Parts: sequence; structure tokens; C-alpha cells
Amino acid sequence: MNNKHPLSSFKYVFTALFLSQGISSHVIAGDQTYSCRIFKADRVFDGYNLLPNAAVMVRGDKVVQVEAQDSIPQGCGKTIDLGDATILPGFIESHAHITYQNVSADTVLKHGVTTVRDTGGPLREVTGGKGELRLLSAGPIIQATGGYPSNLFGGGDGGHHGSDIISTTADSPEEGRHLVHHLAEAGAVVIKIALEVGGEHGAPWSGGHGHGTAPATPWPIMDEATAIAIVEEAHSLGLKVTAHVGENIGVELALNAGVDEFAHIPCAEIDPNLLARAVDQGVKMVTTLDTLSTCHGINYNTHELAHLGANFIYGSEIGHNDVPWGINAEEMHRMLQLTSGHEIDFNNVLNVFKAATSKAGENLGIDQLGTLTPNAPADIIAVRGNPFEKFKLLEYPDLVISGGRIVVNNFRD
Repeated sequence: MNNKHPLSSFKYVFTALFLSQGISSHVIAGDQTYSCRIFKADRVFDGYNLLPNAAVMVRGDKVVQVEAQDSIPQGCGKTIDLGDATILPGFIESHAHITYQNVSADTVLKHGVTTVRDTGGPLREVTGGKGELRLLSAGPIIQATGGYPSNLFGGGDGGHHGSDIISTTADSPEEGRHLVHHLAEAGAVVIKIALEVGGEHGAPWSGGHGHGTAPATPWPIMDEATAIAIVEEAHSLGLKVTAHVGENIGVELALNAGVDEFAHIPCAEIDPNLLARAVDQGVKMVTTLDTLSTCHGINYNTHELAHLGANFIYGSEIGHNDVPWGINAEEMHRMLQLTSGHEIDFNNVLNVFKAATSKAGENLGIDQLGTLTPNAPADIIAVRGNPFEKFKLLEYPDLVISGGRIVVNNFRD
């Protein structure tokens, strides 16, 4: 692995390209009176490619188009030139515990994440998207009685909507199907199951996150028939299943059941045959590499999955004490280092940004979410400078727009 700064090998080439335009004066009106706006900047990332000297046209709550600055149609209510800045789609957090951990949705939105998928906690209807954080919910994690996560965090099986609920139990195929059907009817956008026997070295959940001492392992996990029934029922209702897995037993069970996602990269070092099987089955990998950095197998698993061609989705587990309430630059840095080859190139960097925007939106099944393409939701952020050279800039966006409504505006004179 090349231990130089991940962007140093191409930094100056792209700087020359993207900073060729002079810095423009820039003023943004703070009102909401313009039904049509054009935002110009030295760089625009549309969810797929980084475009120099481009402009984004927004009408109401939708993106109209992205073009070169000299090609964008005129006639909008207002044209705003951000100058030496980068415009991007709002980031999508695919693994969070916003509701369960009482995280401020406004704080998350102001720090560049415009959509969150809550993967474990009280079930809430889909909300936001027009000046507020778009919040999608899995509801409680389905687990075996006495297993993870209720054995560490409590709050299990006290109903599906209470403020302290993290999980619910299914100990038979019939119970599993019933729960999936109930969660789907109540608005769950994904079903999450826990297949965790515990004991992984360095696992952050083993310390209880301040909730006490972990019980002895192995922990109870659901049987294969129940897991299969849950996946089958979810798929029949058009829902995906994401699995919390940490070691070989849980990984094999998840693959036998046919899950769609691993909610984390597994913590313990996984049998390479199982990792290859996961990639062959098209299982997507939500990263959460930052909060799992103490796991002994995390580097090996991520390298091996990348080598096998795994599909990675950005997730940093907002709600844990050790990650920001917004875009997580360290998560992106670890993704870049662990999913790239020995020589990092610009395509590797693009892949990290795609994992938090267009690929994440596609994984959620929301049309064009995470992109700046015609008819995409107008969820937009902008930062001064070039975050493709310095991820940290993304944690403090200077412009945040949710569904066409300006939430943060630091570009005023």
C-alpha cells in the first residue's frame, strides 16, 4: 500500500485543470422567492463525473440540467457564481442510528448529509427532503431472542415505535414473515437482521458503547430457516435485507439466506471463499470503516473484497460517539486507502464520491437521488475549494440545499 497522501500523486495535474478560471465575486440571496436558479462553480460533481467550469440549473425542488457555464440556458430568476468552489449532490448516509441515538437531524443536514437511512431503531415514516433531512427507516433490527443487539443495548421487543426500541425478535419462519410484513406496512424501506455471535477482536459493539459489559459469547442467533423466510418475505414485498454480520458463522448464514447487503464490512477476518461467494451473489457492502477501525479483520476483508470487485456503499454509522454528525472525511479516506490498489488514481477517488451519492441513491431505489441530473431531487451542497484533493472540506459545507430550499448559505458577502 502506498502510504503517501492519497491524493498527492495527481493533485497538481487536476489543480491546473480545475483552477484555470479566476475567482468570481459571489452573492447568494437568502430568500426562497426564485423558482429557478443557476449555480455556477469552478467544479461540479454530478454524481458520476467531475466537470470543470460547470453550472447547475434548479427549478423548484428539482435539478433541471448541468452544463458547461457557457452552455447553460439563460432566463432563470437568479444566477449565482460561487467561484473557486465545488458543487455536489447532497451525501447519502446508508447506515445510521439517528432516531435511536437522538441525533439532531438539523445538524446532520447542515453538515452535508441530505439523506439518511436509519438502520436500527424506532420505525418512522419517510420524512424530509424539502428543507429538512430526508430520513428513511428500517425500524427495529430483527434478532433471535436473547441475541444482539438487545443483549447489549436493551429496548428489545417493547413495540416497534417506542423511542428506546433498537430491535425485535423472530424465532421461527412464521414470526419472521409476520414481522417483515408488519414493518413493510408501517413504512420500512429496508429490513435489517442481526446475525451476530460475538467475540470478534476489536468489535466496537463488544464494549457496549457505554451500555455496560458484554455478556458471554456465543450469543443466540436466528436459525437458517427463519433467516430465509425473512429474506423471501422482504423480497416478495419489494424490500431488500441488510445483515449485521461480524464473523464467519454470521456471514455464511447471511449468504445462505440470500441477503442483499452487509450492513458493515465484517469485523473478524473472513474466510476468503465466503468473501468471494458474497461478491458472486451481488451482496453490497456498506463500509462503516471508521467506527470499525479497531476490528482486527477490517483491513484484510476490505482489501480482499475490493480485489474481488465488491460493490461498496458509503456509511459511517452516524450515532456512534466516534464519528461526525454529517459527512465523515475519515470514512472516505479509509475507503480510498482500503479499496484502491497500491497506486491510487483519480478513478479511485471518484468511486468514493459515487459510493456516497449516485451509487447510494441507486441502492435506496429512489430515482436519481444522489445525482445532479435532469429531474433529480435538488439536494445540493457546495464547498469552497476542491474536496477531491482534501476530503475534510466536505465536513463544513458552505452551501446546503434540500429539495430546492437553502438551508446553509455561507457565500453571502
